Amino acid sequence: MDKKKLRILLVDDESIIRLDMREMLKEQGHEIVGEASDGQMAVELAEKLTPDLILMDIKMPKMDGLEAISQINRNRRIPTIMLTAYSQPELVERAVELGVFGFLVKPVKEHDLLPTIEVVLARAEELSTLEKEVGSLKETLETRKMVEKAKGILMESFGMTEAAAFRKIQKLSMDKRKPLKEVADAIILAQEVSGDTPRTRA
Repeated sequence: MDKKKLRILLVDDESIIRLDMREMLKEQGHEIVGEASDGQMAVELAEKLTPDLILMDIKMPKMDGLEAISQINRNRRIPTIMLTAYSQPELVERAVELGVFGFLVKPVKEHDLLPTIEVVLARAEELSTLEKEVGSLKETLETRKMVEKAKGILMESFGMTEAAAFRKIQKLSMDKRKPLKEVADAIILAQEVSGDTPRTRA
């Protein structure tokens, strides 16, 4: 099975660490699109290069890796593996809160690095799929809410049954070739412009 070639941003203040990891990653066919020695530089390069994956040291000058990931994820979530010399629970906990899926304790070994990359990418893909599904569900619920409100307006304004009001909205949607949500929104807007609030007419 073909392995995907990744564009990787490598961040560590120790040049010898970057050198070792660069060699390991290149041997696996990946591309190192950028290297940084502090968190501030990492934030700038992540914005500019949009890598597929970031390998980020935690303790660095100017800005540590956790703050850098926090800033990077405000604009675009990029799968990240944190590198640390110590297994410190408080750092791991904060990194997890920031959406980091993988950790490696230095010195990094090739037999640890590659499986960790695969796990991190798989979890990032799962999260992306889940976020899309949640977004779709929110859109569906929003449409349903608006259609229900539009039906209520038609029922009160024109004495329609619920079924007739829904058929009216469906027919308008088909005739105008507009989504149900857009038709419902137009009905709600028209009612608001007229100021004829059904609930206040009774």
